[in-house]
Amino acid sequence: MERLQSHQDFTAVLRKRQRVSTHDIVVHFLVTSTPQSSDSKNQMDDLVSSTAVHRLGLAVSKSVGHAVQRNTVKRRFRVLARRYEHLLPAGYGIDCVMRAKPGCYSVPFSDLEPQVEKALTKIASIVDSQKD
Repeated sequence: MERLQSHQDFTAVLRKRQRVSTHDIVVHFLVTSTPQSSDSKNQMDDLVSSTAVHRLGLAVSKSVGHAVQRNTVKRRFRVLARRYEHLLPAGYGIDCVMRAKPGCYSVPFSDLEPQVEKALTKIASIVDSQKD
């Protein structure tokens, strides 16, 4: 998963208002590219759609705790996002912003793991259901 870096990218994801929430995490998401139809004659279009990347941004506010605690939460989120990135549909470019709720630092890693898995699975089902 690549990183969301610019403020403009973050605000675009947050303005779309598509989100999935679990007990300790909120994941906002935006589909930025979709796969091309299979009858496309242009090989360049197929190449672009097959290399669509998922990008991740992290939002961990001071309500989570001091800097060391916030950085711990961010490290956990990065590991879990990489571990469960395969759940997101291939061929789509999806930007995600993972936001930690205030009690997130005190939650054990083993409890965060199923929450991230559940959130990314929900995003995949929403994206699949929006296919036209």
